[in-house]
Amino acid sequence: MTGRELDAAGITDPRLRAAYTRCRLLNARHGRTYFLATRLLPADRRPAVHALYGFARWADDIVDDTGAGATPAERAAALTRLDRLLRRALTGGGPAEEPVVLALADTADRYAIDAGHFTDFMAAMRADLTVTDYASYADLRAYMHGSAAVIGLQLLPVLGTVTARALAAPHAAALGVAFQLTNFLRDVGEDLDRGRVYLPADLLAAHGVHRDLLLWSRRTGRHDPRITAALRTAEDLTRGVYREAEPGLAMLDPVARPCIRTAYLLYRHILDAIADGGYAVLHRRAVVSRRRRAAVAADGLARVLSARLGDRRAATPAPAPCRGDALDAKEPR
Repeated sequence: MTGRELDAAGITDPRLRAAYTRCRLLNARHGRTYFLATRLLPADRRPAVHALYGFARWADDIVDDTGAGATPAERAAALTRLDRLLRRALTGGGPAEEPVVLALADTADRYAIDAGHFTDFMAAMRADLTVTDYASYADLRAYMHGSAAVIGLQLLPVLGTVTARALAAPHAAALGVAFQLTNFLRDVGEDLDRGRVYLPADLLAAHGVHRDLLLWSRRTGRHDPRITAALRTAEDLTRGVYREAEPGLAMLDPVARPCIRTAYLLYRHILDAIADGGYAVLHRRAVVSRRRRAAVAADGLARVLSARLGDRRAATPAPAPCRGDALDAKEPR
């Protein structure tokens, strides 16, 4: 599968092929939903998506590398090194030393992706080293511009659009934000273990919730109706962002729509799983059932086949009319 994707994308250099393969492995290992959806793309576009996701995953792992015992200073140094390698690769300062950066720089060049998106992403990763909470949704949304919205904007040139890209861009950015808000809601407990609370403090306070109450619930496994109410509000907020994003699906290249629609549905189903589980995200991770994932994937595959069949029909010239048909067309009876 990897070789077929790389061949389809015209990636022949052995070092580049190894770099893209590394990114694909990161995607398969850490991003089950993204990886499943990516497989619905035409083969030639998948390596670029793997490169973009693989880089984001690698940077995120540096920031969250608490399990390996890395100190904050060591994580900051690793992120600075990655930033330096990235800037050098994007500005043509020489081939990247790290495979993930090499694949990313190649993708950015192939699809003319705005380098500013990567700058904004790295700034958000740097904020994660020191910022542990957000006072308001406006503050959180500013952070998510770099951590999530720009991911949607990076992907847009790879996916392609049937409208002017500027029209699709706000929806692509909103979808990145919707996905991250879903992750924040699903991972409240895990983020709390890392010392972070991504849910806005003003949203929590409106329901009488504060960090100490969240820590108490995480530690004891006990529920509190105030926490449930706050999480329900966060869910409603997130569903609103999905509504912002939805019009953008129809703006994508038809062969790319099944991929993004599948990711869109699977992530919304995470919200369903959270609600169905009684908003117990401080105590266990909400997951989408295998049956539901399979159903969404099967529907996505059917849409892929339909889109590709439509492409073939559009590419096949209509047969020339016979002389009688031409006369009939000109001379109505």
